Amino acid sequence: MSMIEEFKNFALKGNVMDLAVGVIIGGAFSTIVNSVVKDLIMPVVGLATGGLDFSNLFVKLGPIPPTFKGNPDSYKDLQTAGVAVFGYGSFITTLINFIILAFIIFLMVKFINNLRKPAESAPPPATPEDVLLLREIRDELKNAPRV
Repeated sequence: MSMIEEFKNFALKGNVMDLAVGVIIGGAFSTIVNSVVKDLIMPVVGLATGGLDFSNLFVKLGPIPPTFKGNPDSYKDLQTAGVAVFGYGSFITTLINFIILAFIIFLMVKFINNLRKPAESAPPPATPEDVLLLREIRDELKNAPRV
């Protein structure tokens, strides 16, 4: 078997294709979660903390270059200028994204597992009469004297 045929067999297996679809959907899902955190949750958290913007929380570690043109209080501007900054606010936002994403995936897995559970079993259907008759015949034959 040539290497190309081997690769084709590998790449077209169901698990590999399922993984590819999962990665693509995961990427799109991640975008949605990032938007939920950035546009919906963080403004509420900011309001609750008195207007605190987590994405702009940082500690400047290096000097600002003399050619810097931007806001020295802006994490993004300093980062763009190449200044060493410790962006713990960005990390907090990413951590919140992860927690929300993990919780949503947990809920999805729980929902799917509930779908996979067998339905509450109804009482088994009545045994057909012919089966009952055959059982009676079997039992009579067992108890009959041997000749």
